[in-house]
Amino acid sequence: MTVRGRTPGPAAGPSVGFVSLGCPKALVDSERIITQLKLEGYRISPDYEGADVVVVNTCGFIDSARAESLDAIGEAIDANGKVIVTGCLGVHENMIRELHPRVLSVSGPQQYEQVVGAVHAHAPPVAAHDPFLDLVPPQGIRLTPRHYAYLKISEGCNHKCSFCIIPSMRGRLRSRPAGEVLREAEALVRSGVRELLVISQDTSAYGVDLRYRSDRWREREVRTRMTELCTELGSLGAWVRLHYVYPYPHVDELIPLMAEGRVLPYLDIPFQHASKRILKLMKRPAATENTLERIRAWRAACPDLVLRSTFI
Repeated sequence: MTVRGRTPGPAAGPSVGFVSLGCPKALVDSERIITQLKLEGYRISPDYEGADVVVVNTCGFIDSARAESLDAIGEAIDANGKVIVTGCLGVHENMIRELHPRVLSVSGPQQYEQVVGAVHAHAPPVAAHDPFLDLVPPQGIRLTPRHYAYLKISEGCNHKCSFCIIPSMRGRLRSRPAGEVLREAEALVRSGVRELLVISQDTSAYGVDLRYRSDRWREREVRTRMTELCTELGSLGAWVRLHYVYPYPHVDELIPLMAEGRVLPYLDIPFQHASKRILKLMKRPAATENTLERIRAWRAACPDLVLRSTFI
């Protein structure tokens, strides 16, 4: 998506064009970069021509996404000339520079400081920026409609499925402490968000890397673990929808929360295949028969349960 904004006045700070491609996790990365730039007095340009520099947040997951990202980089270079590249495709810097040698900077996913630093270098901020005259809301800048927001609870993945390049691009699992996630969710709900879409590369593995340690929220301790996090999210008064959930055993603990109406009766589970042989070749941690039995049990406990999946 191309981020639209108001055209800056003559006294405004530098203007940044922004193109965000790929999945919801990448969109959250874009929101964080834009929030930091806005805090420093930068404006978001509605077009390439009005921008002092353009940031392209790329996707590199599949061939068509790579092609789209490379096309977007070329389009921005042709229209503006000053382009900073970041995101998943950024791990292939040599390929990007070979095709587009005029790019100013290339960085990989979650390298927010490097992106902001590159913007500083090529479109220096206004020293006299007054944050009281260009306020940023406490929940930050969002690129979604007002009624929903993506809540990213972790980054990376510890599994090395044979068909997936996520670990090589985004690294191993890094969970956010439960208190940090819940404070962000609380701020989003206060701002008017009615639906929280919980995302990560592997939502079910949330907290494994932190050994499910407790974190402080609302003057009490909450474990950094999927069930406890969903229980607290369900108390905020917004819909909670879970994405990228793998069928680990403890997912069974979420079904009662759905039956009680604390969490939406919806699971996005990428089953990927039904053949045991293919799943083994894919290095997927799942058994078809067990999964089908568990789905039957989930639906017996929560008849309204909706499953969304992907298959290769």
